[in-house]
Amino acid sequence: MHAKVSMATKSIPLPYFLVFTLLSFAFIFIYIHLRRKMGVEGTLEYISDLLSSVKKKKKKKQIQTVALKIRMDCEGCARKVKKVLSGVKGAKSVDVDLKQQKATVTGYVEAKKVLAAAQSTKKKVELWPYVPYTLVANPYVAQAYDKKAPPNHVRKVPASATVSETTIDNRYTNLFSDDNPNACSIM
Repeated sequence: MHAKVSMATKSIPLPYFLVFTLLSFAFIFIYIHLRRKMGVEGTLEYISDLLSSVKKKKKKKQIQTVALKIRMDCEGCARKVKKVLSGVKGAKSVDVDLKQQKATVTGYVEAKKVLAAAQSTKKKVELWPYVPYTLVANPYVAQAYDKKAPPNHVRKVPASATVSETTIDNRYTNLFSDDNPNACSIM
């Protein structure tokens, strides 16, 4: 049987009382030691850092929207894609647009996991590559223009993309140049 220490109205079993007393003395000793070393402000910061590191906080994921371009031929393909993407952990809503070949997943998801789930359907899948043409500096460069893009959209290209091909031949521009003495002049 446990020996009991009686207090005014309650009796606490001896092992619990000893553990509580030892922990209290340890805390007081650490507090006094740290107060001498770091001052009051440093001690409080140290103790709060120590307590916050004991219970680790989980980072809360942000709600994201992941858009995919998926090759879908019929309503059955669209249902299959919607079912697979709905099964992704954290997915709140899934929208499938058969006409644009687009699937949009909204929720606490990561793009890599959504892409991997979509690839499990054995269909051609890529992240949605299109943006409105007003957001691209040169929407008609070879890298941006795509016949299959939805209306008013082009492929997303870096701002450093430049026009590498020109349809104007230098011979014709020099033909009417003021620097050319043999140029044709029309007055």
